[in-house]
Amino acid sequence: MPVTKIDIPQTVQTLRHGFNSGLTRDLGWRSNQLAAVERMMVENEAAIAEALKADLGKPYGEACTAEIDLVAKDAAHARKNLRRWSKPQRTGTPLAILPGKSFIEAAPYGVTLIIGAWNYPFQLVLAPLVGAIAAGNCAIIKPSELAPHSSALLKQLVERYLDPNAYAVIEGHADVSTALLAQPFDLIFYTGGERVGRIVMEAAAKNLTPVVLELGGQNPCIVDETADLAVAARRIVWGRFLNAGQICVAPDHVYVATSVEARLLEELQKAVTAMFGDDPKQSPDYGRIINARHAARLQALLGDGRAVTGGQADVEDCYVAPTILTEVAPDAPVLREEIFGPILPVLPYQSLDGPLAAINARSPALALYVFTRNKQTADRILAETRSGSATINDTVVLMTNPELPFGGVGASGMGNYHGHYSFKAFSHQRAVLRRGFALDASIRYPPFTQAKLSLLRKMV
Repeated sequence: MPVTKIDIPQTVQTLRHGFNSGLTRDLGWRSNQLAAVERMMVENEAAIAEALKADLGKPYGEACTAEIDLVAKDAAHARKNLRRWSKPQRTGTPLAILPGKSFIEAAPYGVTLIIGAWNYPFQLVLAPLVGAIAAGNCAIIKPSELAPHSSALLKQLVERYLDPNAYAVIEGHADVSTALLAQPFDLIFYTGGERVGRIVMEAAAKNLTPVVLELGGQNPCIVDETADLAVAARRIVWGRFLNAGQICVAPDHVYVATSVEARLLEELQKAVTAMFGDDPKQSPDYGRIINARHAARLQALLGDGRAVTGGQADVEDCYVAPTILTEVAPDAPVLREEIFGPILPVLPYQSLDGPLAAINARSPALALYVFTRNKQTADRILAETRSGSATINDTVVLMTNPELPFGGVGASGMGNYHGHYSFKAFSHQRAVLRRGFALDASIRYPPFTQAKLSLLRKMV
């Protein structure tokens, strides 16, 4: 029986009781829950892939690598490192409060809310959940209603594999999200667009709830004249058209040095054909847009330039061809908004000053990509821009490194996660000072003489 808005306070209370009982504090219990997440993904690979196919037309290979394997490996990585991450960190202690020991402990927030997005309906809720579990939190998961098959399966699997006293999935539309946001959670983790991100942050402010926001924006890519154009083209095409372009870290547009523009365009076209064939609509490795409304939105953007490859759309089938545009006006809509689809504008530049000025005129990107053999060029771009992350000579793959934080800055988000950073995102860094009763120096207490105050100030 589905959870309704009326049930939400009771569900929160159940998890609050579970947290307050100390259930999640035990590292062995956390390890077992992480192992359950890993098993959940491995044992249900076929069902998960089928749900992703039904919702997004997601190819089996993408379902395995970007959703199933990524979450399973994330859970295994957290389980392997759990005791080390949880160990209190010793710090120094000033002379004035000796004898004493100072340390920082990673304390769980409590009952958390994880709101996911439809483009990666398993990964974008379960990767944060791994951090929540590892850090000792309870969590309510709200999957996107736009991916209904994945949402329903996720609910079934979480209820089957994880402790119901600590974890729950609540499905529903915007009214359910609104009801959830009215609850006094201890942390909210949201993945999605900037508009809803502002709503989440406003709702959280009413309860003074901290938030982690993983948003998006326009991700620029710069290709200079020294780059290996064939390799750059393959990596750009792969990153842009992965999940039919519905990925927040895809390169949104390419700035290319004028002297190599024609050659890059040729290599980009070759890469599209090599990966998806002469008719990508028939390719088993190319997905679909989430729904007809988004497909129609993307179809309208196809007219913002000249298509050198692609340009076709079938709104009824939720299909938009992998498209590369040239001759795009600087004020075209395709350059003003996050595309979130398989369209790639290519913009020539004479001097690096041009793309740097354009990038800095926008809100900071979630991801920045640079293709160059010139270290000085790469260093200059890094120094003169802001972005959540940056990758030199590749796209998207930074997300797969659990040793690196993933997150945005400014309008592209706040906070970060992945690997140890997921554990940190769901942990309060609690300062602890432990002292005994010996050596209770009277110098700290009034009344103060001049000599006593002078000595005390030196000690402090």
